[in-house]
Amino acid sequence: MIGTGYVGLVSGTCFAHWGNDVICVDKNAAKIAGLNQGILPIYEPELDGLVSKYHQAGRLSFTCDLAAAVKDADIVFIAVGTPARAGHGDADLSFVYMAAKEIAPHLAEGAVVAVKSTVPVGTGDAVDKIIGSVRRRGSYSVASNPEFLREGAAIPDFLKPDRVVIGVEDMHAQTVLMQLYRDVFAPHDVPVVVTRRRTSELIKYAANAFLATKITFMNELADLCELAGSDISDLALGIGLDRRIGSSFLNAGPGYGGSCFPKDTLALLRTAQDYGVALRVVEETVTANEARKRKMALKVLDAVGGDVDGLTIAVLGLTFKPDTDDMREAPSVPLIETLQRFGATIRAFDPVGMPNAAQMLDDVALIDDPYECARNADAVVIVTEWDCIRRLDLTRLRKLMNAPVLVDLRNAVSQESAEAAGFRITMIGKPVRNNKETHSAALAEKEAKSAVTAGGGVRGRLHTGNDGKAGTAGRSRL
Repeated sequence: MIGTGYVGLVSGTCFAHWGNDVICVDKNAAKIAGLNQGILPIYEPELDGLVSKYHQAGRLSFTCDLAAAVKDADIVFIAVGTPARAGHGDADLSFVYMAAKEIAPHLAEGAVVAVKSTVPVGTGDAVDKIIGSVRRRGSYSVASNPEFLREGAAIPDFLKPDRVVIGVEDMHAQTVLMQLYRDVFAPHDVPVVVTRRRTSELIKYAANAFLATKITFMNELADLCELAGSDISDLALGIGLDRRIGSSFLNAGPGYGGSCFPKDTLALLRTAQDYGVALRVVEETVTANEARKRKMALKVLDAVGGDVDGLTIAVLGLTFKPDTDDMREAPSVPLIETLQRFGATIRAFDPVGMPNAAQMLDDVALIDDPYECARNADAVVIVTEWDCIRRLDLTRLRKLMNAPVLVDLRNAVSQESAEAAGFRITMIGKPVRNNKETHSAALAEKEAKSAVTAGGGVRGRLHTGNDGKAGTAGRSRL
């Protein structure tokens, strides 16, 4: 497994779980040393236990020695990163091509090279050409085997997938990869889609673009619901029961983020442009999603009366979704930066993501307890629906705050419970309520605030409750 990032580490560990001997390779010596000591570079539920179990059993190992790892391998997976190129939007394939070049001299006779990285159409052809420049044709195969993992649910997604997609150009690659998956999935009737390599590559991009479009469609309907006096939750239920639509990805929120949807939609658009095809629906999805992330700051402004200058805003949840420490393209970042430009002081809490957030946010006090984060705040904004945030004692939370303003961008808490606790709550896709009383309370209590709350307005400081211990300063990416 070439690459020990999210895809490589999860995939390698799950292949070991099925009884295979897996060697994970990475050039980052510090990462490999950490993995050999049981220190994982990412947070993913269940992953640490499985890594420890199979590493100790000798079925999962980590090394920087690519030649030794590849020379006896039946299958070599390329699972390196393909980030979007700055200013272009297309996928940066330099790591994929470098991996192909470096493994080529060391491949065993008959080895199958399977690209698991998310790559544009035609990448497999390029990998085949690179390897073919130093190896005899027919002595190896190149295939596509994309992943469909959700961060926060990657282990069950890999072990119990909806489908497996294999893209091949020869029967040898098909036989080897089918053998890898058949024994595991045949008893469970998991579909294995065998197709051409280029189709397999496109399936991954098309799936992510469709899901991103589905999310954006619901977000726009949520805006309509707010003004039309409708409820997005009931609307989602009503259309999700249609089997042609399905109930997944119908939750309205502050916009999609993460490592996949933003870069994959852009890469698909660039690929389509290369072929002279206009994907207008995907184009509008990308544009609408970026605008929505910053629009969420306006909901906060409306909730506090139109002006956050001098107010303290507590943001609960920073990662782009629960059960991950991934801050890439997280809606919390543009929300916080926009509120800061309007003059707000930001305090924030996340149960897992604060170390990564400290590298991306400027002048944000990171507090490791949600109640302390909300202490003396003029408003609380829920951005990520972690279970610990869903279960907050709203009455306790309200008593700690300066003003009863709660903005729930994930519809994570009960509107009735929040109102019973004394909050004026703003939600996504719910009928707009009259917030005049809340506005007046917020403005009045603003005047009565003590200067700056403990830990507020300091650059990248990571707090642990009230002890004031500082962490690492972070810088904004914008």
